[in-house]
Amino acid sequence: MKSIVISLGLIIAFTFSGCNNERETIYDEANVPEYTLPATLVNSTGDTVSNYVEWNQTRRPEILEMFEKEVYGPVSELEYQVGFAVTILSDSLLNGKAVMKEIEAVVTTANGRDTFMILYVHPAGMKKVPVFTGLNFSGNHTIDSFPGITIHSEWVRNSESKHITGNVANPESRGTSKSRWPLELLINHGYGVATAYYGEFDPDYDDGFENGFHPLFAPPGTDRTKHSPGSISIWAKGMSLIADYLVGDTISDPTRLIALGHSRLGKTALWCGANDTRFAAVISNNSGCGGAALSKREFGETVGSINNMFPHWFNDRFNHYNGKEKKLPVDQHMLLALMAPRPVYVASATEDQWADPMGEFLALSETVPVYGIFGYDQDFPETLPPADKPYDGITAYHLRSGPHDITAFDWHMFIRWCNKWLVD
Repeated sequence: MKSIVISLGLIIAFTFSGCNNERETIYDEANVPEYTLPATLVNSTGDTVSNYVEWNQTRRPEILEMFEKEVYGPVSELEYQVGFAVTILSDSLLNGKAVMKEIEAVVTTANGRDTFMILYVHPAGMKKVPVFTGLNFSGNHTIDSFPGITIHSEWVRNSESKHITGNVANPESRGTSKSRWPLELLINHGYGVATAYYGEFDPDYDDGFENGFHPLFAPPGTDRTKHSPGSISIWAKGMSLIADYLVGDTISDPTRLIALGHSRLGKTALWCGANDTRFAAVISNNSGCGGAALSKREFGETVGSINNMFPHWFNDRFNHYNGKEKKLPVDQHMLLALMAPRPVYVASATEDQWADPMGEFLALSETVPVYGIFGYDQDFPETLPPADKPYDGITAYHLRSGPHDITAFDWHMFIRWCNKWLVD
């Protein structure tokens, strides 16, 4: 399959020398190699899947297993217990429109116990609230300037972060990520927000899978350095642990939980949504390679470059495909298809060529036949939509003007789409 020619203009290719398989980074559609995508609706016996019963019983489990084996590693099925202690930080946030809570979660397995903190903001006086659920990059205290939000005394993110001094989060970083978490906008539209710091589940550096929740969920007797789930799988487990709280909460609607993530956490949201069907909708923003973008296009960030820079994100087998994307038995269109029949949204940005907007769009377009067997007859665009002109079908897409980020425009589009598919 040859990709559609992108209309965003060409960017001069450069040599990325940090990759294990040194080669030019492709930013020119004319240089995308010929590739063939694995068939999503043909199972391992060569039979075509023609209805949703066959999909759910045979093909979906096959695809999920292939991603576990070849890309992410499994999201642990080790038995666990989780307890929650709720503290109300404010019941009059945003001039009385919202309630802010902290929930300390204690997770116990046969390997021990660990804790993390959820920040949950929801409309005051409402029940059955749909909730955007996602991890944050720099601590709960950065998503809003409210002074009561706990700053953790023990910090696990790379100590070179601007948010950290002496391995403790800076108080000065309160509210520094507010633009990515527009609480008032979400509250005004009747949505809640539940988030936790991703570094509490796994520190975002190559540590041999020794820290965070890796030891907690490691199957007994395994060598974590060779057989551990990557960080993305542990972060995905963290999102599911947040869902454990929300499904028992008296305010949230357990049938309208929305998994959302940006960048590496967009990859996480997709992998979480594939595994945890309690999430009624899934949103991936600028997720790129290992997220929504097709690996076989070798455009922008490639399998080799992502494994070289972030060896801890994926499992050890994914390294076998560095510079050998053609041999991958799966590709990201199959990951997106695992959301069916739930709504899924992929968002790209014009200046984020590293994440391959065209590859994200093409991957989503390949899911249309899967949604078709569930009865959804979509008028999905044949070519990449113009910038800032979203397509809001059950499989939704937009290309936003601007750089790698999650912005007010993105959130307005996500809310509009959720209103259409989950609320109205």
